[in-house]
Amino acid sequence: MDQFLRPNATFLRLLSDWKKYGSITVGFDFDQTVAPFHDHSATFDMVIELLHQLDEIGCTLVCWTANPDHEFVGRYLKEKGINHVGINVDAVDLGYQTRKPFYSALLDDRAGLDSVYRDLSLLVWYIKEHNLQNKTTNHGLPCGMAYGT
Repeated sequence: MDQFLRPNATFLRLLSDWKKYGSITVGFDFDQTVAPFHDHSATFDMVIELLHQLDEIGCTLVCWTANPDHEFVGRYLKEKGINHVGINVDAVDLGYQTRKPFYSALLDDRAGLDSVYRDLSLLVWYIKEHNLQNKTTNHGLPCGMAYGT
């Protein structure tokens, strides 16, 4: 069986990264993940609450969106209390150029939101239950890494 198709493989990888770096970077989509786009009756309270919990344990949060109105996106995120390092920005310097954004996990309505939501919720629970919170990182960035470098 493929390595990351095994039960709990994604959670275990996130936990391993957390233990190695003291944090992870979580990308999140905007439209239909934390804010309405087509369906204005939809709510996104559970994903927003998870983002708050991820921030509380020191994760780096980055909004990745195709929405061209970044001012609106920024105002909405601020209104919802979603701390993030930026919109469509790389939060970690990989030491080389790539078009692919870096994140340990991506919350996106078109990319398996349910399974990523469950894995990240389990990670938050595990970190809090085992008192692994690391408040000494630079807004969730692994120690020694600085945003924008």
